[in-house]
Amino acid sequence: MTHLTTALVADDLSVFGRDPWWLILVKAVLIFLVLVLLTLFNIWLERRVVARMQHRIGPNVHGPFGLLQSLADGVKLALKEDIIPKAADKVVFLLAPVIAVIPAFVTFSVIPFGPVVDVPFSDRTSPLQLTDMPVAVLFVMAIASIGIYGIVLGGWSSGSTYSLLGGLRSSAQMISYEVAMGLALVAVFLYAGSMSTSEIVAAQNPETSYWLGVIPVPTWYALILFPSFVIYVIAMIGETNRAPFDLPEAEGELVGGFHTEYSSLKFALFFLAEYINMATVSALATTLFLGGWHAPWPLIQLWEGADSGYWPVLWFLGKMMIFIFFFIWLRGSLPRMRYDQFMAFGWKWLIPASLVWIVLVATIRVITLEGGVERRHILIGAGVFLVLFLVLFFLPDKDDDDNAAEQDADHVDAFAGGFPTPPMPAGGAVRGAARPLTFADRSRTVAGSASESATDTHEER
Repeated sequence: MTHLTTALVADDLSVFGRDPWWLILVKAVLIFLVLVLLTLFNIWLERRVVARMQHRIGPNVHGPFGLLQSLADGVKLALKEDIIPKAADKVVFLLAPVIAVIPAFVTFSVIPFGPVVDVPFSDRTSPLQLTDMPVAVLFVMAIASIGIYGIVLGGWSSGSTYSLLGGLRSSAQMISYEVAMGLALVAVFLYAGSMSTSEIVAAQNPETSYWLGVIPVPTWYALILFPSFVIYVIAMIGETNRAPFDLPEAEGELVGGFHTEYSSLKFALFFLAEYINMATVSALATTLFLGGWHAPWPLIQLWEGADSGYWPVLWFLGKMMIFIFFFIWLRGSLPRMRYDQFMAFGWKWLIPASLVWIVLVATIRVITLEGGVERRHILIGAGVFLVLFLVLFFLPDKDDDDNAAEQDADHVDAFAGGFPTPPMPAGGAVRGAARPLTFADRSRTVAGSASESATDTHEER
């Protein structure tokens, strides 16, 4: 069975690696241009959406609907003064933004944008994907992990305390939430039988599952493996340092975090890396959980050509933009989390839930393949487990209760928080007009003190 699976994967991946050098170069340049233009559009979209959520206008001057605002911001950053602090490690300080931005582009090399198509102006056919490999998803996660080094080294090399704290936060955050993200993908590997991105997309073909034996329904893993999908979405927000998980650059605590000392194009590279990482995790979520480049379920039943030609690129980008809008929506809705709560959420909830869910999915797969227990009973047990998990999730933590009790016991202490706080009046807040102020007449005392001081001075002389 193992040799058969390996042979099938090798046959399915045989379409890759046959492109001539000029076609590979064209694909790489197109991916680069799409990511840069998508970043400019995402910056404009974020400003417009958040402005609409906060009842503001947003950018509307540069170009129609303000579409050239992102380009104007890029020109402004390029023309700003480039400053390097004296205390910085100059070599590492200059290399850190490059280390952060290059992996963001490389991760898109294994993302499938569509099926095999005819190459214009030639007689060749090629998949709408730069390359693929049997461990493509692991390749994406490994390359994305390298990008974190840019943030850590940028914070360390700046010679600033705030930047160093931001870099340390990013490393701890990456370790915590990348574990949860990797565990969330294990269930996808178990169902798809492969870690190749093109194979996972093929396993979610909407024609492979039928409801009531007649109506084809999508086999998107976001529906079949919903807990894995939820865990991945939470982990991808923490992995990209986006609100409410933007602790490495928390301006309320760390001024600007790891990029406090950066300016001009070096700051622009960090900015570019953040938005490309948003696109990367959104594209990976589309590939692994939303059927990839396959057309949405109702459309593919009404139009046979929806999954052929270059149309799948449109469906893929549309699904990816849904996740990017979700990023923007969270930034305009939720406040930043406290750092200890954020880390506790990752280690105490996401990782244990991922481990239990992997065991459950593996058990279901084994029973389904080998038989012995009805699938209905397994699903009922999974539903009961999910309800119990949700109940435990919303129960208050014992540590929080103890902290609240201590605060209630010490609420009369004005210095309990480390800062003097004036106590409230005994009878409560004073209502009505303020009491008039009266001052003692100290003019006689001051005059007497002045004459006495003059006499003392004369006697000393």
